[in-house]
Amino acid sequence: MKKNGKIKLLPTILVGFLAGLVGAYLMLNLSGRSNLSLNDTGQTTTTSKVVYNNTTDTTKAAKTVQDAVVSVINYQKSSNSSLNDFYRQMFGGQNDSNANNNDMNVYSEGSGVIYKKSGGSAYVVTNNHVIDGAESIEIMLSDGTKVVGDLVGADTYSDLAVVKIAADKVSTVAEFADSDKLNVGEIAIAMGSPLGTEYANSVTQGIVSSLSRTVTLKNDNGETISTNAIQTDAAINPGNSGGALINIKGQVIGINSSKISSTSNAGEAVEGMGFAIPSNDVIKIINQLEKNGQVTRPALGITMADLTELSTSVIAELKIPESVTGGIVVASVQEGMPASNKLKQYDVITKIDDKDITSSSDLQSILYGHEIGDTIKVTYYRGKDKQTTDIKLTKSTQDLDSRN
Repeated sequence: MKKNGKIKLLPTILVGFLAGLVGAYLMLNLSGRSNLSLNDTGQTTTTSKVVYNNTTDTTKAAKTVQDAVVSVINYQKSSNSSLNDFYRQMFGGQNDSNANNNDMNVYSEGSGVIYKKSGGSAYVVTNNHVIDGAESIEIMLSDGTKVVGDLVGADTYSDLAVVKIAADKVSTVAEFADSDKLNVGEIAIAMGSPLGTEYANSVTQGIVSSLSRTVTLKNDNGETISTNAIQTDAAINPGNSGGALINIKGQVIGINSSKISSTSNAGEAVEGMGFAIPSNDVIKIINQLEKNGQVTRPALGITMADLTELSTSVIAELKIPESVTGGIVVASVQEGMPASNKLKQYDVITKIDDKDITSSSDLQSILYGHEIGDTIKVTYYRGKDKQTTDIKLTKSTQDLDSRN
């Protein structure tokens, strides 16, 4: 039994030992071959052969309108005499008009949107501050082609302008959406030329952050401009002004106009607060600019201040009910204007046409929605007495006393 046990046990040990040696050999051999095949094939690194179409709703929307978004270049005469002398030396023998053209330098760059073709012309909407003071305007199309632009009309208060160009190189015009049907949180895509033509055709995406924001700015002439605006967190930078804010269908919902880029009053950095003029407001203005070259707006003939901006001591002097927390305080009334003999100093306007008025931009928005000859219903407080009056809009902003 012991002898048989030894005989039986020995082959088992030997087989196990030999199996281990063979396994180790095979592992080392295969490992070597594996390394050899990976490192010594002589093949170069290439890109993957996997093919897919990364098309999204955003790419489709951008493609729909991208050829209608342009760069707008504002040329003004240079004050650099040495530069002017250089141009004259380089382009000597020209007539005076050409010499004047060579004195032009790029003053500013912005964006624009081609929205219409009619006959042999195409029409571009942009911001007034983009072309303000321009002595020559150039439009750079999406393919880099530059064409001369002629100013049709501009409006300071809405910060909009229309420029006309030849239509022969224009292939696409943008479509306006109904901005009254926008929803907070929906996709918003900004298109334009941030920082100028070097970065033309840029696309950024965000959402509609808010609606009916009041944006108050001062233009280069020191005039205060209050506009109704769409707020968005889509990246908007200098040069985007006048460009398109579009929805997910590629329709223009607004014209990009401004952003808050400095720190807040509390000293905190501000990000993602851009503003666009709603498309419905844009359409009203550009139709008038095309027709008349300017916008004629009715005027009441008052100077005013927002009630919310006054101190509690000043508000107490008005003797209005405590329940009145918003409105416009009449600071003065111009003789011969529609509000004369209707409103008085220190009246507090709370409604026009039964619509609440909480700021001067509210009043301007409703008033500028009317035409000369219309009659509006004004609700106001004179002390504690709530009153209403009908005012016929017989005068325009051109009739306002410039001293007020």
